[in-house]
Amino acid sequence: MSEVLKDLRAQFDKVTGGNPTVEQKQKYNAEVQRVQEIAKADPNDVYTEIGDHLGSLMDSYDALSKALLAEQMESKKVYKGEESVGRRALRRIIITTRLDAMLAEIRETMVYRAPPELGSLWSKFEEMWQTIVAEQDQAHAEELKLIQMARWRRKRKIAELRAKITWISAVVFVVLWGVGIMWLTARSAMMKTSLGHY
Repeated sequence: MSEVLKDLRAQFDKVTGGNPTVEQKQKYNAEVQRVQEIAKADPNDVYTEIGDHLGSLMDSYDALSKALLAEQMESKKVYKGEESVGRRALRRIIITTRLDAMLAEIRETMVYRAPPELGSLWSKFEEMWQTIVAEQDQAHAEELKLIQMARWRRKRKIAELRAKITWISAVVFVVLWGVGIMWLTARSAMMKTSLGHY
């Protein structure tokens, strides 16, 4: 810290030639205070604070994204509510506009307000975001495949159960029909015998 302040003082003296103006002194004192504040702050606290701020913005962005997705999914179903199509379209436009504004604010914060020590935060963030989105897309595709396979298995089991029920019903019907025929034949023979017909 003392090395940085010495270097800052040397540069100041070199630029001002030992005869600074009032404005130059104010700028120098402000820079000294800034350097001292930075030295006092724990870098991890600064990063955590920036991460928390940006994280809350991203949470809000995701919540709005989910609201937009819900609106889009609802529009693919038959709507039986009382809101007009125009009102629902306007709501989607407002949500999209808010999403664009939030993303611009996040980008601006990462590019212009983040400390230089974080480097190209927006580029790193964008790359990581795209990676996670791709991973989530793959995870959703896998989950969808599993759901579709489970549905297919359930349909196949239901079809097999219906086929078994049909076969069992047919066998029971044939057995009952055969028993009925035998009973009628026996009954007919008994009636013939009781009437004296051989």
